[in-house]
Amino acid sequence: MKGYWVCIYEKIHNEEKLKDYALKAKPAVEKFSGKFLIRGGKNRTNDGINSPRTVVVEFPDYNTAIECYDSKDYKEAHNILTGHAERHHQIVEGSSN
Repeated sequence: MKGYWVCIYEKIHNEEKLKDYALKAKPAVEKFSGKFLIRGGKNRTNDGINSPRTVVVEFPDYNTAIECYDSKDYKEAHNILTGHAERHHQIVEGSSN
């Protein structure tokens, strides 16, 4: 079953740092065969917080999604966001349907 990163941003304090993060995160994700399914775009909040940005990345499987998140390359990208964005990030296993 596929694995997914689901990332819901609560606040973005520095758009430039977010761009720097994205430039560094993209090759790290691609290294693990990750595919961006959602990256920003129009959205409507129905329940919960009003999020300025949502990102969903698909990986070949759940373990690969974890390996990517824990990788040195992704950690370097993730560190760029420290203090510049607040987000909720989950790794989720997809259903077999």
